[in-house]
Amino acid sequence: MSLHYLPAVKPSAIALGTVFNHGIELAVMTPLFGQTYQRAKAANTKEDFIRSREASSAAVAWGTSLVGSALQAYGVGALINATGTLSYRGAAYLGALVFAATSAPTYLAQLFTEKRPVDTVAVGATAKILETVGLSMFLTWWGTRTNPFH
Repeated sequence: MSLHYLPAVKPSAIALGTVFNHGIELAVMTPLFGQTYQRAKAANTKEDFIRSREASSAAVAWGTSLVGSALQAYGVGALINATGTLSYRGAAYLGALVFAATSAPTYLAQLFTEKRPVDTVAVGATAKILETVGLSMFLTWWGTRTNPFH
């Protein structure tokens, strides 16, 4: 497979989009990291904590969040470029479509099939809306095209 089929996205847009999305993910995962921090303080030695299951799960959660944020930033930037989106309104529509295609079915199933509490589902949905609609509008503001005259 040749990489020239993948749309070019400005590297700074990918980097800033990664920071944007990763910040949102970390805000959602704060309870996990808070519990891990409390266990680290309570551990007898630093080595005991580093070998613990909590430390490894927190590290895996942080790493996968970072990689996922970078992939999502590239994907949304590529969609912005491929669709020729230039306005914030268009970016909001594009982000809403990404949310509807990737996340809305999950939240509907959580509400109606699994009967989860509305407030729990709302927190996750709000974070995902910020990750999709917010990211697309942020990247539109920053700019994603490597050559704006092309």
